Amino acid sequence: MAQWYLSYGGEQSGPFDSTQVLFQIDIKGKDGFAWQEGFSEWLPISGIPELNSSLPSAVPPPPSGGVPMSSGRRGKSDEIDYKIFGSEMQFVEIELDPGESAIAEAGAMMYKNSAVDMQTVFGDGNEESGGFMGKLMGAGKRLLTGESLFITVFTHTGQGKAHAAFGAPFPGNIVPVSLQDTGGCLICQKDSFLCAAKGVSIGIWFQKKILTGLFGGEGFIMQKLEGDGMVFMHAGGTVVERHLAAGEILHVDTGCVVAFEPAVQFEIQKAGGIKTMLFGGEGLFFAKLQGPGKIWLQSLPFSRLAGRMLQAAPQRGGSKGEGSILGQFGNLLDGDND
Repeated sequence: MAQWYLSYGGEQSGPFDSTQVLFQIDIKGKDGFAWQEGFSEWLPISGIPELNSSLPSAVPPPPSGGVPMSSGRRGKSDEIDYKIFGSEMQFVEIELDPGESAIAEAGAMMYKNSAVDMQTVFGDGNEESGGFMGKLMGAGKRLLTGESLFITVFTHTGQGKAHAAFGAPFPGNIVPVSLQDTGGCLICQKDSFLCAAKGVSIGIWFQKKILTGLFGGEGFIMQKLEGDGMVFMHAGGTVVERHLAAGEILHVDTGCVVAFEPAVQFEIQKAGGIKTMLFGGEGLFFAKLQGPGKIWLQSLPFSRLAGRMLQAAPQRGGSKGEGSILGQFGNLLDGDND
């Protein structure tokens, strides 16, 4: 059976069989390119007759009514319930039925019931990743995004309901997103992923343009979350969720981008003229997000918070006595000048 590969905006996915590729095209549209063995180059979908036929009426929809996963998964992610607590320093409590699991970044756990088994695994915790080599590839993807080679899996091994809670690493908000609502894929900054239902695949997403990779605020590589389950991201400060219409453009500080749907175009532009770039205080570049699609923004990136804390450190010349009328001279008399 012929295996198809699709490309939308430079983002490739596949392989798909003849039925799956029609489902993909029905959801994403025909403004992309397709390739299969025997093609000398990528061809426009609209110019390939067999990809412009209707979906077979007798064929059931893909699992969970969503998009067939490009990672080749056949099963569904675990269905989990959750509750988010707190305001400025939030944590999420996930409720697990017997046999259900959640995955989380190392060190994110706050508490768990004794019936919840905790295991650290190599890679992204996906058992269907294709043996040792698949797990090695998963671990390599996490290493490229600056994360640990390992991830922690929490599985309910007892009876009834059990809970596991995961805390945010710095002040902000936890953002729950169902991947079913984003077409089975979500692009996020590498430090924003907190935890997810088991079955969600954590991969990498490369910036397509070198300027975006060099000055994108969070580096050349971002995380790509795929599956049909719940994922939980952490964002600093206040979270803004917006839906961009087709062609709508929004300019954003590069560090304030948390996540966006794959249909959104993400590029980097110069922040005006030379004077504005050097003395405007907003950096040399900003992110250009163009719809259609949903985006998530944060008001306080951790890099901005860390920068202000570093500036205020006494070792860097910051003030240690903000309320003193003596100012810097008072520091000579306070007895703490080590």
